Amino acid sequence: MESKMIRGLDMRKNLKLVFVLVICLGMLIPASALAERVDLKGEKITMSILGIAGWFPSKLGVDMSPAFADYAKQKYGYDVQFTFEEAPFETLFQKAAASLATRSDDYNIIVSDSQWLGGFAAPGWIVKLNDMIEKNPNLKAIEYHDQIVVDTYMSYPLGSDNYWGFPLEGDTMVLYVRKDKLLDPAERKAFNDKYGFEMPKTFEDFESLTYPDFVKILEFFTRPEQDFYGIAQHYSKGYDFVCTGAHNYIWSRGGRIWDNKTGQVWGVLNTPENAKSLAEYKASLKYAPPGAVNYDNGGIMEAWNGGKVFCAVMWAAVGQYMMEPKDGQAMIVPPPAHLINGDGKPNRIYSMGGQPWVINAFNDKEKMQVAEDFMEWWYTEDVQMEFARRGGNPVIKSVLNKPGFEDIKPWFRGYKWMLSTSKGRDFWHNPMYAVMMAKQQEAFHAYITDQVKDPKVSLDYAAYHVQKLLYDHGSTKIKPPAEGAKIELK
Repeated sequence: MESKMIRGLDMRKNLKLVFVLVICLGMLIPASALAERVDLKGEKITMSILGIAGWFPSKLGVDMSPAFADYAKQKYGYDVQFTFEEAPFETLFQKAAASLATRSDDYNIIVSDSQWLGGFAAPGWIVKLNDMIEKNPNLKAIEYHDQIVVDTYMSYPLGSDNYWGFPLEGDTMVLYVRKDKLLDPAERKAFNDKYGFEMPKTFEDFESLTYPDFVKILEFFTRPEQDFYGIAQHYSKGYDFVCTGAHNYIWSRGGRIWDNKTGQVWGVLNTPENAKSLAEYKASLKYAPPGAVNYDNGGIMEAWNGGKVFCAVMWAAVGQYMMEPKDGQAMIVPPPAHLINGDGKPNRIYSMGGQPWVINAFNDKEKMQVAEDFMEWWYTEDVQMEFARRGGNPVIKSVLNKPGFEDIKPWFRGYKWMLSTSKGRDFWHNPMYAVMMAKQQEAFHAYITDQVKDPKVSLDYAAYHVQKLLYDHGSTKIKPPAEGAKIELK
């Protein structure tokens, strides 16, 4: 896979203008979205899917869609064909929004990043799915692997019972480890001699690995004289990367980034405990290659596949492109548990990835029916199994619990183990997501690159600006403190 396919994605500047439009528009979902089944027998229909360019799970979902034609013909008696368009992460929302804002049905089904659900839902551009699910026995009967699937890929507001997306690709963070290094007898003896305990060896060992011991492993394998280092993980200012990495530390050490119910950010994000978590995150750069502050998905993959690091905290979704590190072997296990407040009980909460399908609210009644039939087909066990065999991460319980599932792909065991409400959490599902993220990205990256020396200043800056964005948008009644306006990143 070419690095450009998942190279750093920085859509923040362009999305700011789009999200301003989102909050100003209030379009209603047509009644056709909620109509009873439309009889399409004998009809010929063309559907359009808009997907994410350069992102394998999106492409896989699109590549499989023509097989739906056989299902539709056999079960409902109509012919359907698909056209496809795509755009990279950094421009897909704008591309979709520009069309949807005109009430166009150019794209009947869209692959959305999970955090965009609020941006698509708030102006009424996509179908609220509750009624569709309720009236369709097959959709209503779907059992997802864990509530985290529903919360991450379906709900807006986050964690509510308002459903706007159908899960396409589940995704969690896993730890890619150099198995050849880990199991080398000489390396194991040298580590034990230096630190007085054995490195983990099995998947089960990594389940109980805590961050303080993990840091010792990173230190041991950091060998600049050999151009070999301990870790690669997300640090880049582009798209959501530094937030993704920092949130792993904040959440796993017991912190929060906001109160999802009240919209409170000030006093929740900028705590002394979160400042310590941010400092611990920055400290991990000691064990990363030079230039790691710019690591996005592509940067992590290049470091890993180039044989430059012992391990990488990375998405399960790219597993098939992480299986052959230079001169080594890969092993995929859970990322380490942190300790609450740095010295308490072990806890492991990492960022969720993955994407849902969303349905255009301006489809005519015929295309709305086809979209519903498509979702019905997508969640059949045979289709979900085929998705898994091709390298996608399915989300339904019957497939993930099927004997042998974890052996289909090397990353499936780690993916399944992490796909849990107790181990994963998503960003804000808010129409202001992009600009909220931009402020956090700016603040967090300023700290890890030494523009700001005090992590608390970085958090204060982010908390004030995100609080202000939510208050100005009307998402919360909590005003930002006046003194926050004086905080600078220096």
